Amino acid sequence: MKVLVANRGEIAVRILATLREMGIPSVAVHTEADRDAPHLERADEVAALGPVSGYLDAAALVAAARAHGADAIHPGYGFLSQSPAFAEACAKAGVLFIGPSAAAMRVLGDKRGARGAAEACGLPVVPGASTCDTVDEARRAAAAVGYPILIKAAGGGGGKGMRRVDAEGEIAAAFAAAGREALAAFADGRLLVEKCIAPARHVEVQILGDGKEAVALGERECSLQRRYQKVVEEAPSIGIGDATRQALLADAARLARHARYASAGTVEFLVGPDGSHYFLEVNTRLQVEHPVTEMLTGLDLVAAQVIVAQGGALPAPPAPRGHAIEARLYAEDPHRGYLPSSGPIVALEWPHHPGLRIDAGIRAGSEVRPDFDPLLAKLIAFGSDREQARRRLVEGLRDTTLLGVVTNQAFLIQVLESDDFRAGSTFTTTLETTRWPEPVVPPEALAAARRALAATAGTDGGEAGPSDRHSPWSGGDGAGRLRP
Repeated sequence: MKVLVANRGEIAVRILATLREMGIPSVAVHTEADRDAPHLERADEVAALGPVSGYLDAAALVAAARAHGADAIHPGYGFLSQSPAFAEACAKAGVLFIGPSAAAMRVLGDKRGARGAAEACGLPVVPGASTCDTVDEARRAAAAVGYPILIKAAGGGGGKGMRRVDAEGEIAAAFAAAGREALAAFADGRLLVEKCIAPARHVEVQILGDGKEAVALGERECSLQRRYQKVVEEAPSIGIGDATRQALLADAARLARHARYASAGTVEFLVGPDGSHYFLEVNTRLQVEHPVTEMLTGLDLVAAQVIVAQGGALPAPPAPRGHAIEARLYAEDPHRGYLPSSGPIVALEWPHHPGLRIDAGIRAGSEVRPDFDPLLAKLIAFGSDREQARRRLVEGLRDTTLLGVVTNQAFLIQVLESDDFRAGSTFTTTLETTRWPEPVVPPEALAAARRALAATAGTDGGEAGPSDRHSPWSGGDGAGRLRP
């Protein structure tokens, strides 16, 4: 077996690591924007895809697999990972798709189909309309369920192609914007409408299926989000009781069996303050936050995907132990409306601490481009209990040196140190409704960063001069704050 990894960034690095561990030859792909990307060094062979849009070009990906003798493709997450057409193109070319079947994706990966399947299985669903192809249909659905509503992409996830609408006058613009974003991210501009439920927790269940049976590997708490994209995830959820937990696990496994689902996937729910839960959607792929479950169970979910795709058996669900928390390190400014940041990474040093795992797709010298999602890396901490995991994650973030682009590093520390997070009182609206003061950089940290940057640049002093346009520190206001 030889596997082509049809992705980039940290998820490509992570998949390639498991393939190497399994002794499976690999092929990495890249577009013009990723000619020097770190994931290319982790593969046995490399294939060029051409323009930036190459990651969404099913024909080019299949052609690259055949040209390099790869008999399987792993799609990672995002891009074409939830495209039934891509899975079918692989099958037609005689290439094994390491993921669910096209039929299962049409049932569960498509939000419209997933709502119908959930209802058929008796799962409670969020009020809304599965069919929403025009602005007028969106208006009628909103009037039926009441504002606020969410207009959502039907063919993808990750918060892309999603807009909140609080009044009828906002629908036309939100509908158009969501459709454009969904088409660009997933090559699928179809939309649906759902009632916006708040306050609520976002809790998801990791599933593994083999086309007949399915196992639930525990839940993850994913309520801390910005713009409907997750920022911090943890497991187990301390915000739900045992009765709710067992109901979520049972519902997720039942839905997977109904769809004859084979591979790793995630069933997502909203949980109200009274413990009532509503089915949201299924991500028919490996989830960004899958390391949280891996830390608790000791399973390698990528290896499990490969084994199931080859007709192997499901692993016996191990008893979870301890607690794990993941923080997503983004190239963005949380104090400027989460404005994405781009440019070169001029200095980078990761900590090596007990209980800390880092999944990264960058290195010193990497160019962070505006063409792709701003996720740079994930830091995942494991502890015997939640407080130990939290402390380990905070220390890991504090001891990370990343210079050259603005990131949410200090913001993540603020969130993890907040009273709400310590108490587990976080909901899907917490990040947006809490006032987060812009952090002050301690003078000693500022001086250390300038020295590190000067050393990286090969200068002779301890100060980064104003001519260093890439330094995030050279624009300080004298009080340790960074200028916009």
